[in-house]
Amino acid sequence: MALTQEARARLEPDAARIIARYPRTRSALLPLLHLVQAEEGFVSEEGIEFCAEQLGLAHAEVTAVASFYTMYKRRRPGDFHVGVCTNSLCAVMGGDAIFADLQDHLGIGNDETTADGKVSLEHLECNAACDYAPVVMVNWEFFDNMTPQSARDLVDGLRTGADVQPTRGAPRLCTWKQASRILAGFPDDQAAEGHTAGPASLAGLKVAKEQGWTPEDGDQS
Repeated sequence: MALTQEARARLEPDAARIIARYPRTRSALLPLLHLVQAEEGFVSEEGIEFCAEQLGLAHAEVTAVASFYTMYKRRRPGDFHVGVCTNSLCAVMGGDAIFADLQDHLGIGNDETTADGKVSLEHLECNAACDYAPVVMVNWEFFDNMTPQSARDLVDGLRTGADVQPTRGAPRLCTWKQASRILAGFPDDQAAEGHTAGPASLAGLKVAKEQGWTPEDGDQS
């Protein structure tokens, strides 16, 4: 589906709001790409042209950015984008096994989508959540300490419309398009809800308090 004239007209006021946040208009390119992705579910050629027109950039300049960052999809993913971390720690803790099992369970490969359009699967690099390895993300929300079976249960719940709740972060999952709009700079007011840090992340702080450790005066490290 191309970016229609109706959609372009609807997006133009949002694009103007985004561009106004930046002293240099080209700095708004990343959120603008998220904006068109929120409309179509991916960044189409028409979406690239829209961004180029709004920012006075060449089509090639926008394409270079859209093709560099993996968060921008060039074909439509599922309503729920499932990313399995396969970087070092998650991999040795079971991430590779989870990813292989999900491919078999869903019948799809990397960066592919189930026939019902519900779930897409991708192996991801580090999600900066190594203390909860292995980690799976759904539309960039965390699911911690996963196993092959819990990952299967997760994707089955996503496909059947179950009430699936992230381990940390927002208490409610949004769709891929909704997540893209949030990343464009239009929040859904869930940022202050849910749990953002758990015992594993706070273990060092707990030990420091128990031991009475404090930074030395003047220590800026």
